[in-house]
Amino acid sequence: MFKRNRRILLITAMVILLSPLSILAYMYMNERAGGLADQRISKVWGLNEPIHIPIANSPQGAVQEFRGESYTSQFIHQEAVDGGMILFTHKKGRENNSNLQMEYTRKNIFGWKWVWGGGYSINESVESKFALNYMSIPKLEKVSTPFPMLFGDIIDSTIKRVTVEIKQNGKPETFDVKLVEAGENQQIWYVFLSSSATLPYTIKAYDEEENLLINKDIEEADDFGSLFIE
Repeated sequence: MFKRNRRILLITAMVILLSPLSILAYMYMNERAGGLADQRISKVWGLNEPIHIPIANSPQGAVQEFRGESYTSQFIHQEAVDGGMILFTHKKGRENNSNLQMEYTRKNIFGWKWVWGGGYSINESVESKFALNYMSIPKLEKVSTPFPMLFGDIIDSTIKRVTVEIKQNGKPETFDVKLVEAGENQQIWYVFLSSSATLPYTIKAYDEEENLLINKDIEEADDFGSLFIE
């Protein structure tokens, strides 16, 4: 009887010891470069072979590691989101060019990994009257992200407030976007939408007196472009 109880205790101790190791091994297989998480992202991209996304010590490092040694963009703003960090970057030295990049990195027990990104570079001639640039990032299937989201930058300083109107479960809802002074003469905006939000998204911009300046429906979940004051 004593030997039997001792054997049961030994087996129980081994199970308790091995369970965390098994969980840790699975997490490593999921997070390592080319692992299960990278395979899911590869499927979203339509790739046959998995991409290899390295693990870094910081959100900025995760972006730089993934983008490569030639990556020279400047980090201008970041915001913590559930499970990770959203970063915005800007390329300097491009005259008459409005460019903005969004990067999403996720935190795990091993460090930080790049997950998704998107951006635009729009030529703005002297004659143009662009007031606001935008980009829409859709929700990703089987990849955990804070998307859908919209972001962009404001060109016309008369714009003081921006909203995005959506339909959620068939009911209209309005989101005030976050406006951020991200550098000298640069103001960016962004908003995270509910995963149940349905197209179209309506971007509206107002001046200080709440006069409507822009009213534009976004019909595509992965759209981008420039809007004019009407």
